[in-house]
Amino acid sequence: MSINEAMVQDVVKEVMAKLQLASGASEGLGAFADMTDAIAAAKKAQGYIHRMSMDQREQIISVIRRKTKENAEILARMGVEETGMGNVPHKILKHQLVAEKTPGTEDITTTAWSGDKGLTLVEMGPFGVIGAITPCTNPSETIICNTIGMLAGGNTAVFNPHPAAIRTSLYAINMLNEASLEAGGPENIACAVRKPTLDSSNIMMKHPDIQLIAATGGPGVVTAVLSSGRRGIGAGAGNPPALVDETADIRKAAEDIVNGCTFDNNLPCIAEKEIVAVDCVVSELLHYMVSEQGCYLASKEEQDRLTSTVLTPKGLNRKCVGRDAKTLLGMIGVSVPDNIRCIIFEGEKEHPLIAEELMMPILGVVRAKDFDDAVEKAVWLEHGNRHSAHIHSKHIDNITRYAKAVDTAILVKNAPSYAALGFGGEGFCTFTIASRTGEGLTSASTFTKRRRCVMSESLCIR
Repeated sequence: MSINEAMVQDVVKEVMAKLQLASGASEGLGAFADMTDAIAAAKKAQGYIHRMSMDQREQIISVIRRKTKENAEILARMGVEETGMGNVPHKILKHQLVAEKTPGTEDITTTAWSGDKGLTLVEMGPFGVIGAITPCTNPSETIICNTIGMLAGGNTAVFNPHPAAIRTSLYAINMLNEASLEAGGPENIACAVRKPTLDSSNIMMKHPDIQLIAATGGPGVVTAVLSSGRRGIGAGAGNPPALVDETADIRKAAEDIVNGCTFDNNLPCIAEKEIVAVDCVVSELLHYMVSEQGCYLASKEEQDRLTSTVLTPKGLNRKCVGRDAKTLLGMIGVSVPDNIRCIIFEGEKEHPLIAEELMMPILGVVRAKDFDDAVEKAVWLEHGNRHSAHIHSKHIDNITRYAKAVDTAILVKNAPSYAALGFGGEGFCTFTIASRTGEGLTSASTFTKRRRCVMSESLCIR
C-alpha cells in the first residue's frame, strides 16, 4: 500500500496545530481581543445558524461530539495542568459523558392543539446570541455542553470564561468552530475574549445583542447576572448533603458516597460535600469508609490544621480546591499511602469544614439522633441553595419526606452523586444546573423562546 504524501502532510499540520494551540502559542478560531467584536462575530454566525435546518444543526453537533471524544484526553490534561484542579482520568470521563449524553436537536419539540377552531402550534425559537459565564472547575466541559444545547436551539454563544482556565477554554472554543466548519456551518458559533475580565463580563451582560445570559459559577456571578436587566439562567453554588438512615445498605452507601465525593477531586457542584447519618449507623458507616473505601479518619488536631489550611479570611484557599486527599494531608504534614482518596471526620453541622462548600475530598460526618433530626440538619447544611442532595435509604416514606423538605433541583437516591448527570443513572448530562433560577438541569430547550402560531378555523382535518 503506497503512502499518500498529501494525506501525511495534512495529518502533520493538524497535529502541529493542536500542539501549538495546547501550548498557548495560538488562540485559534473564535478568540477575540474585544468583547464587542466577539459578540458581533457570533451575531453574524447566528444569522447563518438560524437559517439552517434542524438536520444541518444536528450534523454540526455530531461532529462536535466526535471531536470532543477525540480531544478528551488533551482537554483533560490541559484543564488539570492549567488550573491545578481535578484529575485527568475523571476529566476524560466527563468529556466523554458530555459528548454522548448532552441533548441535541431532539430536545427541540413542537406542541400542537387541533380542534373545531383550527390548529395552534407552540414552537421553540432561538434567542440569538447567548452570553455565558463559565467556571474554572469544569471549563471545557461546560463550554462544550452549553454550545451543543445553544446551537441545537438555533443560537450562537459568547463566553466570558474564568481567567484561570482561559487556555483550556479557548482550545475548546477553537474545536467547536472547527467542528462547525467541517460540517458546513459557519465559524464563530462559539466566541470568547482572549483575556476575560470583569469589564468584558459587564460589556457582555449589558450589550443590546445579548438577550439571555447563562451563568455557571459562584453566588456572586449569578447575582451579577440576575442584576443585569437581561433574562438570566443562574447555576450557582451548592453544599449537597448525603443523608444515611437506619434502613440503608450501609456498606453500599459508604462506597457510593466516597465514589461521588472523590470524583474529579470533588469539583462537581453536585458532589457529596458532607454526610448526615442517624446515630445507630455512624460507627458502621465510618468502619466501611476507612476499611474498604480508602478514607483517612482525621484527628481533632488534624481537623484544626486542615481548617486553617483550606480556609482563609477571604474564603477558600484556591491552592486546595480540587486537590486530592493525599496532597491535602501533605499540606498539614501528614503522610499517607496513595490509596487514601478521602478525608473524613465527625463534627457538628456548624464545623467550618462541614458548613462550607469546599470542592475537595473532605467529608464531615454529622450525627443525628433520628431521621427527623437528620432531615433538619441536612436542610440547614444545604443552605437554601436548592441545588443537590442525596439520600441512602430503603424507606420510601423517608425518601419522600426528605425530597419535599430539601426541595433541590437534584435528589439522588442510593447512588453516587454523578448518577444525576447520567453517569451510572438514567437521563441526560449537563454542567449547568440552574438551581437559583429554577430551570434545573439545562438542555437545548432551556435556551429557546416559546412562540405560538394560531391558524383559526383551518387545517383541522378531523
